[in-house]
Formats: sequence, C-alpha cells, structure tokens
Amino acid sequence: MTRINTGKVVAGGLLAGLLFNIGDFLINGYLLTADYQATLTRLGLDAAAMESVGAMVCWVVIDFVFGLLIVWNYAAIRPRFGPGPLTALLAALPLYAGATLIVFGFASMGIFTTAIATKGAIYSAVNTAIGSIAGAWLYSEA
Repeated sequence: MTRINTGKVVAGGLLAGLLFNIGDFLINGYLLTADYQATLTRLGLDAAAMESVGAMVCWVVIDFVFGLLIVWNYAAIRPRFGPGPLTALLAALPLYAGATLIVFGFASMGIFTTAIATKGAIYSAVNTAIGSIAGAWLYSEA
C-alpha cells in the first residue's frame, strides 16, 4: 500500500475548496438569499453580522478545510475503491451527510425551516459533488 501524497491532497483540497467557495457564494448569495432574509427576520437577527467580513472569512476557511478533508478521505479510500469520480463521491458522502444532518437538527429546533434545510441540502449536494470530483481529479499517488 502506498502512502498518501500530501502535496496532491493539498492541491486537490485547495481546488475543491475554491469550487466550494464559488458554489456557496452562488447558493447563499443568490439562490437562498430570500430564505435567509426571512429566517433572520423571523429570529430577530442582524443581517449585518451574517454579511460581516469575519463571518465571510470564517466560511471561506471552512470551505477550504472541507475540501482538504474530502480529498484526504479520497486519498485514503482510493486504494480500496479505485480512482475515479465514484470514489470521489463516496469520499465526500460522510462529510456531506454529517453537515446536512446537523442542519436538519437545527431545523428540528426551529432555527432553520425544513424548506431552507432541504433546499440547502440539494444545492450543497451538487456543490459537494462538483468540488469533490475536481479535487480528486488532481490527486494521484505519485
């Protein structure tokens, strides 16, 4: 069994993270904007806090870490499942599922509506698939 190519994990993870950031910008900045505004109003929260530089930097970092974790997971399972897009999707599945379950947990507490959690889960599934396949594409053992 070969060792994980750390440099390729970082390169693939950064590509995946970049694509996750672009996707999240489109999803959160356009597709779910009205839903988020309604949620902020319903909860009495300040929209400026959500749009602050600190909040944005935090989410940018989270997307890059998400990308690194997915590509690292891909590198770890690749010897067993083989290289390719299906393995990339399998590598992303536990992280996507974990994050999605947490959002639905927040929905059960009334923080999010089921509608916004469902829309977010669908959009994020597409975003996660694109980023994980791209990140895995950059990864190689040598």
